[in-house]
Amino acid sequence: MASAKKPAPATARRAKLEEARRQERARERRSRIITITAAVVVVAGLVAGGGYLMNAADEQDKAETAAKSSPVQGEKSWDKLTQNHVEKKVDYPMNPPVGGDHNPVWMNCDADVYTEAIPKENAVHSLEHGAVWVTYTGKAKPADVKKLGERVSATSYSLMSPVEDQAAPLMLSAWGKQLTVKSATDPRVAQFFTKYVQGPQTPEPGAACTGGVAK
Repeated sequence: MASAKKPAPATARRAKLEEARRQERARERRSRIITITAAVVVVAGLVAGGGYLMNAADEQDKAETAAKSSPVQGEKSWDKLTQNHVEKKVDYPMNPPVGGDHNPVWMNCDADVYTEAIPKENAVHSLEHGAVWVTYTGKAKPADVKKLGERVSATSYSLMSPVEDQAAPLMLSAWGKQLTVKSATDPRVAQFFTKYVQGPQTPEPGAACTGGVAK
Protein backbone atom coordinates (compact mmCIF):
# COMPACT_ATOMS: atom_id res chain seq x y z
CA MET A 1 0.00 0.00 0.00
CA ALA A 2 1.39 3.36 -0.99
CA SER A 3 2.21 5.77 1.90
CA ALA A 4 0.51 9.21 2.17
CA LYS A 5 2.31 11.87 0.23
CA LYS A 6 3.98 14.50 2.44
CA PRO A 7 3.28 18.16 1.60
CA ALA A 8 6.03 19.95 -0.26
CA PRO A 9 8.28 22.17 1.89
CA ALA A 10 6.94 25.35 0.24
CA THR A 11 3.34 24.31 0.90
CA ALA A 12 4.16 23.55 4.54
CA ARG A 13 5.80 26.96 4.99
CA ARG A 14 2.78 28.69 3.50
CA ALA A 15 0.48 26.78 5.82
CA LYS A 16 2.53 27.77 8.86
CA LEU A 17 2.63 31.41 7.74
CA GLU A 18 -1.13 31.44 7.18
CA GLU A 19 -1.70 29.91 10.61
CA ALA A 20 0.56 32.53 12.20
CA ARG A 21 -1.36 35.29 10.42
CA ARG A 22 -4.68 33.81 11.55
CA GLN A 23 -3.50 33.76 15.16
CA GLU A 24 -2.21 37.34 14.89
CA ARG A 25 -5.58 38.51 13.52
CA ALA A 26 -7.34 36.73 16.38
CA ARG A 27 -5.07 38.45 18.92
CA GLU A 28 -5.74 41.83 17.28
CA ARG A 29 -9.51 41.21 17.45
CA ARG A 30 -9.29 40.29 21.13
CA SER A 31 -7.15 43.36 21.81
CA ARG A 32 -9.67 45.62 20.04
CA ILE A 33 -12.56 44.10 21.98
CA ILE A 34 -10.72 44.62 25.28
CA THR A 35 -9.83 48.20 24.38
CA ILE A 36 -13.38 49.03 23.27
CA THR A 37 -14.87 47.41 26.38
CA ALA A 38 -12.50 49.31 28.65
CA ALA A 39 -13.31 52.58 26.86
CA VAL A 40 -17.05 51.95 27.25
CA VAL A 41 -16.60 51.24 30.95
CA VAL A 42 -14.53 54.42 31.41
CA VAL A 43 -17.05 56.56 29.50
CA ALA A 44 -19.93 55.05 31.45
CA GLY A 45 -18.07 55.75 34.67
CA LEU A 46 -17.40 59.34 33.64
CA VAL A 47 -21.03 59.84 32.67
CA ALA A 48 -22.23 58.34 35.93
CA GLY A 49 -19.64 60.25 37.94
CA GLY A 50 -20.46 63.47 36.15
CA GLY A 51 -24.14 62.92 36.82
CA TYR A 52 -23.41 62.23 40.47
CA LEU A 53 -21.29 65.38 40.79
CA MET A 54 -23.96 67.46 39.07
CA ASN A 55 -26.63 66.04 41.36
CA ALA A 56 -24.42 66.64 44.40
CA ALA A 57 -23.82 70.24 43.29
CA ASP A 58 -27.55 70.75 42.75
CA GLU A 59 -28.31 69.35 46.19
CA GLN A 60 -25.66 71.62 47.72
CA ASP A 61 -27.16 74.65 45.97
CA LYS A 62 -30.63 73.70 47.18
CA ALA A 63 -29.37 73.23 50.75
CA GLU A 64 -27.65 76.63 50.71
CA THR A 65 -30.73 78.30 49.25
CA ALA A 66 -32.91 76.73 51.94
CA ALA A 67 -30.45 77.75 54.68
CA LYS A 68 -30.40 81.35 53.46
CA SER A 69 -34.15 81.67 52.99
CA SER A 70 -35.23 79.95 56.22
CA PRO A 71 -35.13 81.69 59.60
CA VAL A 72 -32.55 80.47 62.11
CA GLN A 73 -34.61 79.01 64.91
CA GLY A 74 -33.93 80.64 68.26
CA GLU A 75 -31.85 83.57 67.01
CA LYS A 76 -32.24 87.06 68.41
CA SER A 77 -32.34 90.12 66.16
CA TRP A 78 -31.70 93.85 66.59
CA ASP A 79 -32.26 96.62 64.07
CA LYS A 80 -31.60 100.36 63.86
CA LEU A 81 -28.05 99.85 65.15
CA THR A 82 -25.78 102.88 65.03
CA GLN A 83 -22.55 102.77 63.03
CA ASN A 84 -20.49 105.67 64.34
CA HIS A 85 -16.71 105.38 64.65
CA VAL A 86 -15.56 106.11 68.20
CA GLU A 87 -12.22 105.94 69.99
CA LYS A 88 -13.65 104.98 73.39
CA LYS A 89 -15.17 101.96 75.12
CA VAL A 90 -18.81 101.37 74.23
CA ASP A 91 -21.48 100.16 76.66
CA TYR A 92 -23.36 97.72 74.44
CA PRO A 93 -26.89 96.56 75.33
CA MET A 94 -26.10 92.95 74.37
CA ASN A 95 -23.11 90.71 75.07
CA PRO A 96 -21.34 89.91 72.83
CA PRO A 97 -22.34 93.02 70.91
CA VAL A 98 -23.90 92.56 67.48
CA GLY A 99 -23.66 96.15 66.28
CA GLY A 100 -23.58 99.77 67.28
CA ASP A 101 -20.85 102.36 67.50
CA HIS A 102 -17.41 100.82 67.13
CA ASN A 103 -13.69 101.41 66.76
CA PRO A 104 -12.54 102.86 63.40
CA VAL A 105 -10.31 99.79 62.90
CA TRP A 106 -11.79 96.34 62.49
CA MET A 107 -10.48 93.12 64.01
CA ASN A 108 -8.90 90.86 61.41
CA CYS A 109 -11.60 88.34 60.48
CA ASP A 110 -10.12 86.34 57.65
CA ALA A 111 -10.61 82.94 59.34
CA ASP A 112 -8.89 84.26 62.48
CA VAL A 113 -9.07 82.24 65.72
CA TYR A 114 -8.03 84.22 68.81
CA THR A 115 -7.27 82.37 72.04
CA GLU A 116 -7.46 85.52 74.18
CA ALA A 117 -10.17 88.14 74.58
CA ILE A 118 -10.29 90.81 71.87
CA PRO A 119 -11.64 94.39 72.02
CA LYS A 120 -15.38 94.25 71.41
CA GLU A 121 -15.36 97.62 69.64
CA ASN A 122 -12.99 96.23 66.98
CA ALA A 123 -14.96 92.99 66.65
CA VAL A 124 -18.18 94.94 66.02
CA HIS A 125 -16.45 96.68 63.13
CA SER A 126 -15.72 93.20 61.72
CA LEU A 127 -19.43 92.36 61.95
CA GLU A 128 -20.16 95.54 60.01
CA HIS A 129 -18.00 94.08 57.22
CA GLY A 130 -20.06 90.87 57.15
CA ALA A 131 -18.15 88.61 59.52
CA VAL A 132 -19.57 85.96 61.84
CA TRP A 133 -18.06 86.06 65.34
CA VAL A 134 -17.95 82.83 67.34
CA THR A 135 -17.47 83.29 71.09
CA TYR A 136 -17.15 80.91 74.01
CA THR A 137 -16.48 80.78 77.75
CA GLY A 138 -14.36 78.51 79.91
CA LYS A 139 -17.46 76.36 80.48
CA ALA A 140 -17.57 75.31 76.81
CA LYS A 141 -16.52 71.75 76.07
CA PRO A 142 -13.02 71.58 74.54
CA ALA A 143 -14.35 69.38 71.71
CA ASP A 144 -16.92 72.05 70.80
CA VAL A 145 -14.31 74.82 70.91
CA LYS A 146 -12.02 72.75 68.69
CA LYS A 147 -14.76 71.98 66.14
CA LEU A 148 -15.93 75.58 65.96
CA GLY A 149 -12.32 76.74 65.65
CA GLU A 150 -11.88 74.41 62.68
CA ARG A 151 -14.95 75.87 61.00
CA VAL A 152 -13.74 79.43 61.55
CA SER A 153 -10.24 78.54 60.33
CA ALA A 154 -11.79 77.37 57.06
CA THR A 155 -14.11 80.37 56.58
CA SER A 156 -13.16 83.84 55.37
CA TYR A 157 -15.13 86.63 57.04
CA SER A 158 -15.27 84.86 60.38
CA LEU A 159 -13.42 85.12 63.68
CA MET A 160 -13.47 83.43 67.06
CA SER A 161 -12.46 84.46 70.57
CA PRO A 162 -13.30 83.85 74.23
CA VAL A 163 -15.82 86.14 75.95
CA GLU A 164 -15.97 85.04 79.56
CA ASP A 165 -18.81 87.34 80.64
CA GLN A 166 -21.34 86.22 78.03
CA ALA A 167 -24.52 84.45 79.13
CA ALA A 168 -23.88 81.03 77.56
CA PRO A 169 -20.83 78.87 76.79
CA LEU A 170 -21.26 78.99 72.99
CA MET A 171 -22.64 81.91 70.97
CA LEU A 172 -22.55 83.09 67.36
CA SER A 173 -22.98 86.72 66.33
CA ALA A 174 -23.40 88.65 63.10
CA TRP A 175 -24.45 92.25 62.56
CA GLY A 176 -27.87 92.47 64.24
CA LYS A 177 -28.08 88.69 64.78
CA GLN A 178 -27.14 86.34 67.62
CA LEU A 179 -27.57 82.64 68.31
CA THR A 180 -26.88 80.52 71.39
CA VAL A 181 -26.10 76.83 70.85
CA LYS A 182 -25.29 73.98 73.23
CA SER A 183 -23.05 72.07 70.82
CA ALA A 184 -20.84 72.67 67.81
CA THR A 185 -22.77 69.92 66.02
CA ASP A 186 -26.04 71.87 66.21
CA PRO A 187 -27.17 72.16 62.55
CA ARG A 188 -28.03 75.81 63.16
CA VAL A 189 -24.30 76.57 63.35
CA ALA A 190 -23.85 75.70 59.66
CA GLN A 191 -27.04 77.60 58.79
CA PHE A 192 -25.88 80.68 60.69
CA PHE A 193 -22.59 80.71 58.78
CA THR A 194 -24.30 80.10 55.43
CA LYS A 195 -26.89 82.80 56.04
CA TYR A 196 -24.79 85.53 57.63
CA VAL A 197 -21.21 85.34 56.37
CA GLN A 198 -21.39 88.31 53.99
CA GLY A 199 -25.14 87.95 54.33
CA PRO A 200 -27.92 90.42 53.54
CA GLN A 201 -27.66 91.94 57.04
CA THR A 202 -24.13 93.19 56.26
CA PRO A 203 -23.96 97.02 56.29
CA GLU A 204 -20.68 97.10 54.32
CA PRO A 205 -20.47 93.93 52.20
CA GLY A 206 -17.10 93.27 50.61
CA ALA A 207 -15.21 95.54 53.02
CA ALA A 208 -11.82 94.21 54.16
CA CYS A 209 -11.33 91.58 56.83
CA THR A 210 -7.54 91.88 56.73
CA GLY A 211 -5.24 94.81 57.45
CA GLY A 212 -6.93 95.63 60.74
CA VAL A 213 -6.06 94.71 64.31
CA ALA A 214 -4.35 91.35 64.75
CA LYS A 215 -3.92 90.26 68.35
